[in-house]
Amino acid sequence: LKSGIDILVGTPGRIKDHIQNSKLELSSVKHVVLDEVDHMLDMGFAEQVEEILGFAYKKDSENNPQTLLFSATCPRWVYDVAKKYMKDEYEQIDLIGKKTQRTATTVEHLAIQCRSSQRAGVLGDIIQVYSGSHGRTIVFCETKKEANELAMNASLKQDAQSLHGDIPQKQREITLKGFRDGVFEVLIATNVAARGLDIPEVDLVIQCSPPK
Repeated sequence: LKSGIDILVGTPGRIKDHIQNSKLELSSVKHVVLDEVDHMLDMGFAEQVEEILGFAYKKDSENNPQTLLFSATCPRWVYDVAKKYMKDEYEQIDLIGKKTQRTATTVEHLAIQCRSSQRAGVLGDIIQVYSGSHGRTIVFCETKKEANELAMNASLKQDAQSLHGDIPQKQREITLKGFRDGVFEVLIATNVAARGLDIPEVDLVIQCSPPK
């Protein structure tokens, strides 16, 4: 930061820290990008984001930064926020159009009803049938506790490891590399693994319960 940079990527809290500690100066910023804007503002970051933007934007100035908001879902309030930070003639680019309910045509969707006490056994059978001995499976759980318990359950015939927020980043990277390289076949994860992972050749994805 001291020697000057072209692009800064950061979380709102960290950027705010640097501004308050006089380590970051935003008056000459040319472009501002808010990624996953619906989540960021929905999770209570709105105040921090507004404070940060206050350092880069001047009211009614023609020289304010170009602003880009990216989001996979756009509730009405996202557009209201857009009006706040963007010029009146801002453009909306929709890459989805009317295909909001479309899923990949190569993917089969199944719902299986079972008691929670039977879940581990049913999961073990499903993985065996649909993924075989060498296919890769990701199982999503709601909680870290569930993920840990399931990873150690004897009903799963395949090697399994868990991935969640309590696992240190370095270990997470080792776990993900092992999964990519085929060291173990089943990754049992919380929603920490729901975004931004690029893992090829996953045959089966299981949600342990309907996502909340």
